Amino acid sequence: MPIFSGRTRLAPDPPPPVLRKRLITGPILIATLLAVVVLDDWVDTIALPAGFFQDLFRGKEHPPRGIVLFLVALGLAPLCARELTAIFRTNGIMTRTWLTTLATVVGLVLCYSIPTQTSTSPGTETTTTIALVTTSMIVVFVIAILTFSRRQNVAGVIAAAGAVMFAMVYLGFMLGLLLALRREHSAWIVVGVIFVTKACDTGAYFTGRAIGRHRMIPWLSPGKTWEGLAGGIATAVVTGVAFSFASRLLDPIDHVAPWIGAVCGALFGVVGQLGDLTMSLFKRGAGLKDSSAMLPGLGGVLDLLDSPLLVAPVAWWTLTILPA
Repeated sequence: MPIFSGRTRLAPDPPPPVLRKRLITGPILIATLLAVVVLDDWVDTIALPAGFFQDLFRGKEHPPRGIVLFLVALGLAPLCARELTAIFRTNGIMTRTWLTTLATVVGLVLCYSIPTQTSTSPGTETTTTIALVTTSMIVVFVIAILTFSRRQNVAGVIAAAGAVMFAMVYLGFMLGLLLALRREHSAWIVVGVIFVTKACDTGAYFTGRAIGRHRMIPWLSPGKTWEGLAGGIATAVVTGVAFSFASRLLDPIDHVAPWIGAVCGALFGVVGQLGDLTMSLFKRGAGLKDSSAMLPGLGGVLDLLDSPLLVAPVAWWTLTILPA
């Protein structure tokens, strides 16, 4: 034991194993995300050589915005689909991993690749977008029905096909809306959405451990408290305001005002907690604590993305409707 001024001081208790792992895994993930965003931002500035490459991207002089984030999302899609399929199967829904992955990828591609303008005729681009989305969903649904009903099997077909469509919406469209947000904004805005949302998770965790007394929903998530929720939202608001100032330095053209940062912090914090509780509902029904053990201290990829997934559509509409 260390001795100070002739008096014995007890060494502080070491952090619990889960927290210790989080403190290692978290910074690694943050550094990886920042590296991806810097690369994605840099790719925007690349000038495509005339000829094949410009023809490949319909005559554009630069690569599509957010192409690096899109490729990263495509890499995450099979991991998310695999974890969601495991949850389905534990709940007795015998779906297929490849179909869940297909539905997720189709949703991602739709959100990223649908052109903002497909025709010079007013209203035609909206009609075309609706047709593309609905047709893709119908095709995925028909493939699922044909797959699960082969060999003259009728047991569980509706539940299995419904699980595939659920994956398309929950993973494909919700994650894809972050890509859609990237098409309209700087990559740093997407980082801000994720950071503000996860800041609420972090603030809620440490506040709950420190002063949490009143449980929110003990039958669903015993560890969550009202004090933790308040601390998480406060952390998200502070992070949102701080990021609003940082966004002016990161991208002087595309940034948000401090009051928008505060509003987004409160809104994303609440919605993010609902997303976390939604995933808890899925896992509790399957008798699982984590979606997988892929990320030490954090669980699976879905445990990491559960709050940003639900925040994605809210972020898109909020940043679209509110003035800059």
